[in-house]
Amino acid sequence: MPERVLLSWSGGKDSALALYEINKSENFNIIALITTITDQYNRVSMHGIRTTLVEQQAKSIGLPLERILISKNASNNEYESKLNEVLINHSERGINSVVFGEIFLEDVKKYREDLLKKIGMKGVFPIWKRASQKLARQFIDLGFKAVITCIDSEAIDQSFSGREYNDQFLSDLPAEVDPCGENGEFHSFVYDGPIFKDPILHSKGDIVLRDNRFYYCDLLHG
Repeated sequence: MPERVLLSWSGGKDSALALYEINKSENFNIIALITTITDQYNRVSMHGIRTTLVEQQAKSIGLPLERILISKNASNNEYESKLNEVLINHSERGINSVVFGEIFLEDVKKYREDLLKKIGMKGVFPIWKRASQKLARQFIDLGFKAVITCIDSEAIDQSFSGREYNDQFLSDLPAEVDPCGENGEFHSFVYDGPIFKDPILHSKGDIVLRDNRFYYCDLLHG
């Protein structure tokens, strides 16, 4: 019988690829998506995606969405406390694993594994150590579509915010930037692809600068 698991969902391409890979496996059955939401902004933390849009993603995927609400400028302690509260609740019902879309950041993977180990759970990393260039190519070739919602202006130019994640985007990226944005160079919102029953309707709003560093492209529902 497949193991029942949770999937950490950001709304972006790496979690979408992780979901795609898990769906191909006969070893796991995803029962819910878990998403960290900054309460005051009602948006996915770091990615800046409106909650209404990730709700539409979950509906199109056909899985329930469970929100972990944190405050703006939340400390690690607050994040871990809120996360543990949700995970322990699932652990008590026999769910022992969480799926993540990490690719090669050893410290992030260890942080997640250590956090889960404290409550008797473990992490599953279906795209771990895959070559970023190949993953980016696979994402596009599979028919996934995504828009860039946030860029770090210390890594790439602000003009990349709001662009489609496609061949031209990859071609225009500076050579030193990871094509999957694994170092935090950019974040994305996936709106179509093989994991969805229907595309997620959206429109592009304003691009705003936050913390004098991050350019966010606001995406509107519909």
